Amino acid sequence: MDSAAPGTADYVMDVRRDRLVIAASSLGTVFEWYDFFIYGTLAAIIGRTFFPTDNASVELLYSLAGFAVGFGFRPLGAVLFGYFGDRLGRKYTFLATITLMGLATAGVGLVPSAASIGAAAPVTLIILRIFQGLALGGEYGGAAIYVAEHAPVERRGFYTSFIQASVVGGFILSITVVLGTQWIVGPQAWDAWGWRVPFLFSLLLLAISLWIRLKLKESPVFKAMKQAGECARNPLKETFTYPGNKKRLIVALFGIAAGLTVIWYTAMFQVLYFLQNALRVEPVTAQILVGIGAASGLFWFLYFGHLSDKIGRKKPIVIGYAATLLLLFPVFHLIGSAANPGLAEAARRAPVVVRGPDCRFDPFAKSQATECSRLLDYFSKKGVHYTKTESDITQVSVAGTVQADTRPEALDRTLAQSGYDLAKVKPSLAQSLLILLGILILGALSGATYGPVAALLSELFPARIRYSSMSIPYHIGTGYFGGFLPLVSQYIVARTGDPYSGLWYTMVVVAMSLAVTLWGLPETRGARLDAKG
Repeated sequence: MDSAAPGTADYVMDVRRDRLVIAASSLGTVFEWYDFFIYGTLAAIIGRTFFPTDNASVELLYSLAGFAVGFGFRPLGAVLFGYFGDRLGRKYTFLATITLMGLATAGVGLVPSAASIGAAAPVTLIILRIFQGLALGGEYGGAAIYVAEHAPVERRGFYTSFIQASVVGGFILSITVVLGTQWIVGPQAWDAWGWRVPFLFSLLLLAISLWIRLKLKESPVFKAMKQAGECARNPLKETFTYPGNKKRLIVALFGIAAGLTVIWYTAMFQVLYFLQNALRVEPVTAQILVGIGAASGLFWFLYFGHLSDKIGRKKPIVIGYAATLLLLFPVFHLIGSAANPGLAEAARRAPVVVRGPDCRFDPFAKSQATECSRLLDYFSKKGVHYTKTESDITQVSVAGTVQADTRPEALDRTLAQSGYDLAKVKPSLAQSLLILLGILILGALSGATYGPVAALLSELFPARIRYSSMSIPYHIGTGYFGGFLPLVSQYIVARTGDPYSGLWYTMVVVAMSLAVTLWGLPETRGARLDAKG
C-alpha cells in the first residue's frame, strides 16, 4: 500500500520502511525509559546504599527525591534537544539523547556506596540523574514526531501509540531484568553488588539502540522544510511567540501532560510502593504482579491509539480523566483488600489512634522532636495505618484501649495481640487475580489518556517548532507533576498514616487536567503535519 504522506506531495509511503521506523523508534524508547525506570524500580536499595539512615521510610524518601531530580531536569533537556531537533533534524537529535542516557545509567551502576566514599556517593548519583533527565527530555518528542511524520494520516494514532506503549515497555523491561538478576545471583549477592547489574546492562541496550537507529533516514517533513528554507531560526523563541501557540502550550502542559502522567505513575509506581510498603507484600511478588499487569495493559495503549483514528483524540482523553476521578479510590481499595486482607481487617477491627499536643511528624528527620511525633515515626516504620488527633496529653489507643506502655517493644506486643501480622505476605492465586484486575483497570485508564497523545501533540503544533513546542510542555508536565508523584504521595502517606491518602495528589491533578482539556483542547485528528499545516 502506497499513499501520500503528510508533508510532501511527492513522498510515497513504504510499508517495510514504516515498520522499521516504528520498530527503531519504539525499541529505542523502551531502552531509554528502561534506563530511567530502573532507578525507580530499585528505589529502596538505592536509598540504603546512597542515603543510609536507621529509617527505611526516610531512605526511600531520599531515594525518591533523587528520582524526582531527574524529572526536574527533563524540561531543560526538552529546551536543549528541542532546539537541535527543530534546527538540525529529528534523527541525529534522538541518537544523541539515547547515548547520553545509556552512559549516565551505566555510571549509576559504577558509583561506590556512601559507606565507601561518603557524601561523594549521593552527589555523584544526583549528577548522573541530572544527565538522565536531560537525555529523556529530548527523547520522547523526537521519537513521537519521527513516527508521526512518517505515518499515513488515517493511521497516525495507531502508529504513534507504539511510542506510548514503549514507555510501559521500558518499565516492564526494568522489572524483568531486576527479577532475572535476582534469580541468577541470589539474595546475598544481590544486596551486595548484584543490584548494579541492571544499570550496567544499559550499555548493551545502548549498543542495540544505536545500531538500529543508525539505519534510519531523516523525517520527510523535516527534509522538506530544510529544502524549502522553512526551518525555524530560533525554535525556543518562536515557541512562545508563534501566533496562537501560547494557548496550545498551556493546554499541552496542564491539560495533557500533567493529567496523563500522574495516572500512569499511579498505575505503575504508586501501585508498586502501595503493595510493597503499605500492604507488606513480599517485594519480588509485588514486582511480578505489577510487571504482569503492565504487560497486559500494553493492549490499552495500542487500542486507544487506534480508536483515536476513528473517533478523534479528545474523546478518549476526556473519558479517561472522568473515569479516573470515579474509579481511582475504589480500585485501590480493591487491591488493598485483596493483597493483605488480614492487615486491612486488623486496621478496621483495631484502629490505631495517636493523640498529642505536638504531632508534627517529619518523615525526613533522623530523630523526631516530640513524644507524639516519635510514636508516629514508630507506626510509619511499621506500615501501620493510624489516625492522628490533637490532645493535651500524648496517648496511643489500639481498638479503643489506651496503652499505658508506649515503648516500641510493648507496642509490638499489643499490635500482635490485636491481629496485626506485619510479616511480608504472598497473596494467594485468587488474591493475585484480583490485584491484577485492579492493575488492568488502572492500565485502561492510563491507556485512554496516554495512547492518543503522541499523535495529538504532533498534530497540535506547527512543523517548524514542533520538536520544541511539543517537548517543553510535555516534559514540564511529566517532569514536575508526574516525576514528583512518588515523592509527594509517599510523603503524604507518611505524614497522615493513611496508605490511601497519597491518591489525593492524583485526584487533584486529574481534575485540573480535565477542566483545562474541556476548555481549550481542539480536535486534531486529520491535521496536516507539514510546514503549511
